[in-house]
Amino acid sequence: INASGRAGSRMIRDTLLARGFRAGSQQGVMSVTVPGALAGWDLLLRTHGRRTLRDALAPAIAYARDGFPVTPIIAAQWAEQTDLLQRDSVAAATYLPGGRAPRAGEWFTNPDLARTMQAIADSGISHFYGGALGRRLVSHVERLGGFITLDDLRANAPTWVTPISVPFRGYRVWELPPNNQGIAALEMLRILEPYDLAALGHNSAPYLHHLIEAKKLAYADLDRFVGDPDHLDVPAEALLDDAFITARRALLDPARAMERVDPGTARTRSETVYLATADAEGNMVSFINSIYDYFGSGVVVPGTGFALHNRGAGFTLTPGLPNTVAPGKRPFHTLIPGFVTRTSNGREEAYMSFGLMGGGVQAQGHVQFLLNHFVFGMDLQAAIDAPRFRHYDGLRVALEAPFSDAVRAQLEALGHRLIEQPPIAFGGAQAIVRLPRGYAAGSDPRKDGLAIGR
Repeated sequence: INASGRAGSRMIRDTLLARGFRAGSQQGVMSVTVPGALAGWDLLLRTHGRRTLRDALAPAIAYARDGFPVTPIIAAQWAEQTDLLQRDSVAAATYLPGGRAPRAGEWFTNPDLARTMQAIADSGISHFYGGALGRRLVSHVERLGGFITLDDLRANAPTWVTPISVPFRGYRVWELPPNNQGIAALEMLRILEPYDLAALGHNSAPYLHHLIEAKKLAYADLDRFVGDPDHLDVPAEALLDDAFITARRALLDPARAMERVDPGTARTRSETVYLATADAEGNMVSFINSIYDYFGSGVVVPGTGFALHNRGAGFTLTPGLPNTVAPGKRPFHTLIPGFVTRTSNGREEAYMSFGLMGGGVQAQGHVQFLLNHFVFGMDLQAAIDAPRFRHYDGLRVALEAPFSDAVRAQLEALGHRLIEQPPIAFGGAQAIVRLPRGYAAGSDPRKDGLAIGR
């Protein structure tokens, strides 16, 4: 299911150009598109759930009302966003209690959010999509110069989609189709398919070089070909066919880093939650939800307790592309919940639900995790824990601390320019694998989260 929202009916390219919209880095009200998550939660629960939306919201209402202790990772990220939150008086009042971000171990409550979610629990999602809460949102956004109307909220609807996939080492890896970047992970796997990656050696310089170069090619294709699925000029499947992949693979030089195959503007921060779940009957879900930057647009509607997302930053202003901004379009999304199946007794069965948070690192993180597991035989936790690279643009690559000086020197000799990034930049993964009896699971120590069963 794709529950990402669309651009408001007043979100016009010429208007954005005139007002100095910055694609890829925009916050504030110009970056706000229709919020789609609530409708997605509701549809999933109504079609596949065993509890009501009211029941599902109850724990969140309790946390917002009664509070929770802020973890060290979240406290550090929160403090970094103080300047953004101070630009909006309501955001500051909501998220900077006492004039500052909560410190690790301090309790945070959000009574406005508790009341908002309780109203939705009592009245249903129509309270948001066209009702009193929606009218309050639209009024505030209009006052700030935003582009959403009440009719835009009423028209919002999630979309059931057919996932796209490629075979890999006896399994099949699945991603959601555009408007997100999942196809880049599949393209990377296809480009890397014929190479003897195991012989190159896990996280050796030649191994990393091949992955980085494959990432450049796949992400460049994202920039050109991916956007709202209703506006693609090349079908997603065409980016995975043999002829296209062969032509792209031919550009990979094992001896030299490419400089000119650049993706679009890379986002380095992401306020994303990923969860993988499985039940006793063998059902598995891969689910991801995000407001993009840490506090999205930084805009909070008075009395609601939540920040509006800034997914409109994913649009481009370059004319004539599938992702060129226009009213009613879905912007390019980084969100990619992953899934793996395998064939058993002639039928496809669930094997793994997995995901990796972190904006532009997600697709390249998916590939590193999958190769750790399928090529090098690591269990889920080891595959998650293994040090990662993150390519940004041009020749710029970041490596996590465990990589040796020798590997770094060899990559630089191949033409890569190494930069320093904090641990949070390399994303956070979760995964569940279905076993003959029960499940195995892993959770990334780079983020808050845990693997838990009952």
